[in-house]
Amino acid sequence: MKKIAPIVILLLFCLLAWNVFVHPFGMTFDMHGTNFDGMDFHGAGIADPLGAVLGVLFAGGALFIAAGAILLVGALLALVFAGVGVLLVCALGCAALALAALVSPLLLPLLIPAAIVWLFVARARRHRRAAPAA
Repeated sequence: MKKIAPIVILLLFCLLAWNVFVHPFGMTFDMHGTNFDGMDFHGAGIADPLGAVLGVLFAGGALFIAAGAILLVGALLALVFAGVGVLLVCALGCAALALAALVSPLLLPLLIPAAIVWLFVARARRHRRAAPAA
């Protein structure tokens, strides 16, 4: 793979250079029967680099409109998903509280030995702290 990657990159670069230098004005569009292609200097209609400039102008305007639409849709989705996320977090919190309420009586046999061990550890710690002072 390491030997093939540079060859593939070089091939793609050569294809890009071929496309740029062989067909420099590749944009064509048709407006009310007039072909704006930017290639044919001897044909009918407007067929010079002005066609490419007009193509870039119209494509840029469409891209601005598309970018605005994408931004508005993104903002709407952010608001919707944020609202759904808040509801989901609240639902998970309620489910955790309900689960803790259901499980707490069953954990009482485990809590009694844990409380006894905690009491002995606290008592030993209290005696250990009091011993150096005396």
